[in-house]
Amino acid sequence: MSRVEGQPAFIVHARAYRESSLLLECLTPEHGRVGLIARGVRRERTRTPRGLLQPLQPLRVDWIARGELGTLTGVEAAGAPQSLRGEGLLAAIYLNELVLRLIGRGDPQAALFETYATCLTRLGRGDPVSWTLRRFERDLLAHAGYALVLDVRGDDGLAIEAAADYVYDPEAGAAPWHGQPGAVRVSGASLLALAEDRAPSADGLEQLRRLMRTVIRHHLGGGALNAWSMTLSGISPAAG
Repeated sequence: MSRVEGQPAFIVHARAYRESSLLLECLTPEHGRVGLIARGVRRERTRTPRGLLQPLQPLRVDWIARGELGTLTGVEAAGAPQSLRGEGLLAAIYLNELVLRLIGRGDPQAALFETYATCLTRLGRGDPVSWTLRRFERDLLAHAGYALVLDVRGDDGLAIEAAADYVYDPEAGAAPWHGQPGAVRVSGASLLALAEDRAPSADGLEQLRRLMRTVIRHHLGGGALNAWSMTLSGISPAAG
């Protein structure tokens, strides 16, 4: 048994647990994703301020760790929550599902925690949703150990050319486009823009959306994310 105090955290998922508790999945810098039981918080009278146990609220949390799940012993606000509506809120839901599905429990993730907080800030100030999500997906994949190689070809190590078109294999990297059936076609300019953190054209953003969908699906073992069915610029198939 060990005690953790004052750990920065964001709740990325919460669900009912037994009769009166919640099971929280939290993203923290020093402990990565952790599962915490908030005992008794669904009762009418509880010492834990249940109103704080919401996504998008920066927190400091205390818990006692016992095996895979810890027990929440304290929580306080660490700042104002992001006030997100519409597409910004749906995008934040998507971020949380990505973290939940691609990041395992117990792996320290200080860089990912900062990436997540920065992404929420960008959404909160109204940055373009599609580009904000592409940047987060790129960085999340890197933090999860699936970093994309976007500036050189995977087959021979030659530099990506902005004027050329490519296909991207999640295991082998970029290769020249030759009309391969079922493959996602993406321009070299779009790959380089993502590598250099420069917003691409509207067409480039759509190419990168399809690319990221393919890569993420691969790392999910062919599965899908619930958020992909939402109508959201940068997420849904209808995005332009």
